[in-house]
Amino acid sequence: MLTLVVPVVVVAVAGVYVLLLETLFKRSECRGAADMSGKAAIITGGNTGIGKATAMELARRGARVIMACRNRRKAEAAISDIKKETGSSEVVYMHLDLGSLKSVRSFAETFLKTETRLDLLINNAGLVADGRTEDGFGIEFGVNHLGHFLLTCLLLDRLKETPSSRVVTLSSMAHRWGKIDFENLITNKDLGSGQYSWQFFQAYCNSKLCNVLFTHELSKRLKGTNVTCYSVHPGIVKTELSRHVSLWQKIFIEPVATLLFLDTKSGSQTTLHCALQEGIEPLSGRYFSCCAVQEVCGKAKDDAVARKLWEVSERLCGLS
Repeated sequence: MLTLVVPVVVVAVAGVYVLLLETLFKRSECRGAADMSGKAAIITGGNTGIGKATAMELARRGARVIMACRNRRKAEAAISDIKKETGSSEVVYMHLDLGSLKSVRSFAETFLKTETRLDLLINNAGLVADGRTEDGFGIEFGVNHLGHFLLTCLLLDRLKETPSSRVVTLSSMAHRWGKIDFENLITNKDLGSGQYSWQFFQAYCNSKLCNVLFTHELSKRLKGTNVTCYSVHPGIVKTELSRHVSLWQKIFIEPVATLLFLDTKSGSQTTLHCALQEGIEPLSGRYFSCCAVQEVCGKAKDDAVARKLWEVSERLCGLS
């Protein structure tokens, strides 16, 4: 009997593995052929993971890449790797801490004074963690959404000055499990927190829903301009995103990540598609996965909620 059971189990496991590779962990490839010579791109969190892989490809295509990062040492190490790999000399570091609205304003001010154009803003940085930002916001809401919201708003006029500019914001399939409690947000400056990992994972999902709704509303406000915007699920990628989770979780995650998770180059492909693919301008405001536009659930395209999130974010950032 055992001799029959073992092959059946092996076949079943192999079938599940193949199914996962073709669904949750499916790979895709950016086929956009745009030449980026003479164009400028900002990438937040470009010193590692998906951001670094994205920066590498944009530099290879001739773009001037501004690495907007918090850690100078890590950013300069990444820049050295990118320059060595691509031969580009147009990759520069500029300090940005998305957990500090003061830092976001300082970055924007410096950029606008020193750089003459902006073709591409990639809101890439993100984290899964618990804690508070410098301004007292829940760290996932503050970094994943609010810092990028303020950065985008401060750079919109420069984006509008450049023909066919784009804003690409990394979200996640995790937005499906997100929710936005505006009362909690206004009262506690947070969308969820707690000492347990599941609590700050829920807060992460909430912040990723914010990313999709932000893009949805941004596209409406950009109608009639030359700027388009897109939100992206990069895939389930092996990055440093989970560096703040507990040791026992890492012990569980690492073997699964090794077997199934995408590498960072594969994880950068949908971002690059939205940055480089010609002809997707009519899809501004939409959500992309596996280098293709995807439908989202009702709460991720709710006009009233998206508008309210924008207005609340403006107040929290001091823009209104």
